[in-house]
Amino acid sequence: MEHDITPGVRGLIFDLDGTLADTMPYHFIAWQKACRRFGIEMSTAFLQSQTGAPAWTIAHEVIKQTGMEGKVSPEDIMKVKLDEYYTIQHKVTPIEPVAALVRKYYGLIPMSVGTGGHREAVEKTLEITGLRKYFDIIVTANDVEQHKPHPETFLLCAGLMGVKPRYIEVFEDGDLGIEAAHAAGMIATDVRGWYNTSWMKS
Repeated sequence: MEHDITPGVRGLIFDLDGTLADTMPYHFIAWQKACRRFGIEMSTAFLQSQTGAPAWTIAHEVIKQTGMEGKVSPEDIMKVKLDEYYTIQHKVTPIEPVAALVRKYYGLIPMSVGTGGHREAVEKTLEITGLRKYFDIIVTANDVEQHKPHPETFLLCAGLMGVKPRYIEVFEDGDLGIEAAHAAGMIATDVRGWYNTSWMKS
């Protein structure tokens, strides 16, 4: 099945993890290893519920939900998680149905990346997948004060693209991101049905 953009849109915003790049299985492996180092178990359901949130928020929430507050800090888990992720990040591939839209509309309408990922990991993922050259505008967790489901990430993208929110289509794989797109007054497209996400059901 061939996917396309909504007729009449004038700008496109793409989430990164789980939307442009098939990173989520590797993020989950890294989160599991990091959490287990501190005696915490993370489920796929938990990570799925946090899709779109920055690493600090995920670490804070898993500590809170497992009753480990005061025993381990979010910073400790985040550091181990990033180290683990970087060892397997080279395996990441683009999600072709979404990447195909990027290549199709590159140079025709403004496009940007709006992600809850951190700048260094985001830049590496875009390079590994061969998608970095298509984006001049990349908004990461480092660039905003309030993260998804707050619309700040997408509104900043809109401002940098010079396109009014109502004419922008956002491609997302997470409930938080879809909520953020709606809050920004944009069209939200859920890409979770575009490719195999069976690992999330394990």
